[in-house]
This record gives sequence, structure tokens and C-alpha cells, in this order.
Amino acid sequence: MPEDSDWEVYKVPPTRTPVSERTTSVPNPVTFFQTVFSYVIDAPVTFVREWIERQQAKNKFYYYHQKFRRVPDLSECLEGDYLCFFEAEAQWRRDRLVDQEIVEIVRERLGACKQREGPNQFQNCAKEVEQLAQVTKAYQDRYGDLGVHGNARTCLMKQKHRMMEERKAQANASQ
Repeated sequence: MPEDSDWEVYKVPPTRTPVSERTTSVPNPVTFFQTVFSYVIDAPVTFVREWIERQQAKNKFYYYHQKFRRVPDLSECLEGDYLCFFEAEAQWRRDRLVDQEIVEIVRERLGACKQREGPNQFQNCAKEVEQLAQVTKAYQDRYGDLGVHGNARTCLMKQKHRMMEERKAQANASQ
């Protein structure tokens, strides 16, 4: 600031903040409602929320590691037990998704091996090729020819027919 500044134009702020003087004896309704809200609504809700968080911290649930108990197969369900039929169908669908992912993972490993090895892929990726052949054959044996609307019952019938054909082939071979 220049030396010849006018102190009346640039007043110095007060050194202490003045205390507001109450002009009435009635309490402020805003502070009253804030206090009531804090004790009546906020405190119990906060207490319950913190209690729930403590309980959840004890029992962590990881949705991506969900483990389902194995339910009886469709062949083990009693006649007319529709809940067992439903559970077996859900189990079959989960098994089918898992088997699809297994085939996809093995296929990705083979692709990575081929990419990594380049021209030597036929020598160095023979194990992955064999594994992919085994996995796809097992998947095809179980789920092949079922179509998009396949279910546990048709899969079970396909398995039964395949077993009957294998028995006939053994009987014909032994004769």
C-alpha cells in the first residue's frame, strides 16, 4: 500500500467478532428441531446402521465366490417332487455354464500358446491341443445335440440312450 493511504477508505477489521445479542427469551426453533431430529431419528438410525455393519464385517459375503450346495440329480428325485425337479434343473444349468467356461478357458490357453510359439505351435502346443480335444469331446458327449432349449431331463435321456448303445456295442463285440 502506498504511504499516503487514506485509513478511512480502508478500514481495519475489528479484532474481535462481536457476540450476537439475544433480544428474545424464546429459543431458536431451528436449533430446537435440529436437536430433536438428531436424538429422535438420526441417533437410532446411525446406531442400527453401525450395528449392521459390525455384523456384516464378521461374516463377509463375497458374491463372486458363491458356493451352491450340490442337490440330488434328476434321476434321484422322487416322483412328483417338483421342488427337487426345479433344483436339479438349476444345478444342471449351473453345471452347463461351468462346463462352457472350462471349454472357453482351455480354448483361450490354446490360442495363447499358438500366439506365443508361432511356427513351433504344432510341437510345443500338443498338450493343449490334446486337452482341448478331451474337453470338447466331453462337453459334446454331455450337451451336444440338446439345442438351445436343452434341459436336465433331455440330457438325462441322452445319457441313458448313450449308455444303452454302449452296452449293445459291448454285447455285440463279446459275441
